[in-house]
Amino acid sequence: MTGKVQTVLGPIKPADVGRTLTHEHLAMEFTHFYRQPPHIIANKFNSGFSLEKVGYLKQYPYSSEYNLVLNDESSRIAVLNDVKEYKRCGGGTIVENSTEGLHRDVKFYKYISQETGVHIVAGTGYYIEDVQDRNLLNISGEQMYEHMLKELTKGCAGDVNIKAGFMGEIASVWPLRDFERRAIRSAGELQAQLGCGVSFHPHREPDAPFEIIRLYLEAGGQKDKAVMSHLDRTLLEDSKLLDFAELGTYCQFDLFGVEVSYYQLNITTDMPSDAQRLDKIDLLIREGKEDRVLMSHDIHTKHRLIDFGGHGYCHIINNVLPRMLARGVSQQIIDKITIDNPARWLSMKV
Repeated sequence: MTGKVQTVLGPIKPADVGRTLTHEHLAMEFTHFYRQPPHIIANKFNSGFSLEKVGYLKQYPYSSEYNLVLNDESSRIAVLNDVKEYKRCGGGTIVENSTEGLHRDVKFYKYISQETGVHIVAGTGYYIEDVQDRNLLNISGEQMYEHMLKELTKGCAGDVNIKAGFMGEIASVWPLRDFERRAIRSAGELQAQLGCGVSFHPHREPDAPFEIIRLYLEAGGQKDKAVMSHLDRTLLEDSKLLDFAELGTYCQFDLFGVEVSYYQLNITTDMPSDAQRLDKIDLLIREGKEDRVLMSHDIHTKHRLIDFGGHGYCHIINNVLPRMLARGVSQQIIDKITIDNPARWLSMKV
């Protein structure tokens, strides 16, 4: 494996990343996605957490505005504790996917890395149009390109001494907005120049991943440096998943730990369980595509952190990987999915 992995503390060798979570958040805000709770239990979603509210928050996580703020003081303490536990359980690297529109905090990511010894890789780019400041909505693709180039090669807007290590998550709704199309194309053009990794967030529509990758490839991006996130809630049919896997990108299953079938952001679709996520990964392994699989949790709300009664960043290591072994997946393949694939995706010339 050539090149380096650019962390918030500087470049490291790909061989040093260790077990890696490729799609997480450490500090961000998700308040745009607030949803009213059912009237009969609305009183359960007042500010703050308590033991008797935990079950309601797992069912309706987007009905608590407090839950959707992952950058206040209580979140920062909880995230620090959680990443320490991730390190204790054998975690090596966390890829932080917050981009423009989500209130990224690269200084905090650096602090977490210094305090825990976990490598943190920060992203650059643009989330969906709806969460952007008005002054950004009409920026050109060239301006997007220059912004991401600067953050990857010189330093981030939040701290010029910290460089981003990949582009992502580059996000879109459906149908794609012009702003989002510009971001996708700019990512493809810049990827072709730098050879860095890119991570895309598709809308909850099966055609979305295919359209995003089409635009990215047309712009010159390498297929084997692109990650399509959230496939566990987007491509639910095996045939669709296998068709997408043929495109050659990384197929990411990144909602591990979400074990509630009611999906507030798409109520007509059942959210899969961890067991069903593993079924999809088993399918790709049987098809010989284990070198295209990535796994993560996409923690972006308080209720999934250990201090708030959640599973934490160590859930995959503690609970999911042992299940994979019990289901007959070899340790070699597990290491490829959780160590080798992330290192290969993140490596770039720095």
